[in-house]
Amino acid sequence: MSNKQVITTENAPAAIGTYSQAVKVGETVYMSGQIPLDPKTMELVSEDFSEQTHQVFKNLKAVAQAAGGDLSDIVKLNIFMIDLSQFATVNEIMAQYFSLPYPARAAVEVSALPRAVKIEMDAVLAL
Repeated sequence: MSNKQVITTENAPAAIGTYSQAVKVGETVYMSGQIPLDPKTMELVSEDFSEQTHQVFKNLKAVAQAAGGDLSDIVKLNIFMIDLSQFATVNEIMAQYFSLPYPARAAVEVSALPRAVKIEMDAVLAL
């Protein structure tokens, strides 16, 4: 018998494939990658990297809240960008959403992301 609970919210973009927005197992929540789509329109919020980054954090926050947590419960954050030179911008924006203690984090440059977005993030929460 599985103790997996699927987490879903209309306040983040709907899954566009064979995955869940998040899966909760015990007090741990595994969040799928979020890209900068507006959850209401499912369209890209902007071509601007900063605006895309803010939307990704908003989407992550919505899923975290649906799971009974918040961004402060993230213990591991993975950031995927098509241009690693934007790393300083990510740090500046991340500081608006997180305070000490910060989550563990990886930032990786990739050749492409879904829907030709510039940034995607996934996370693990400990509730």
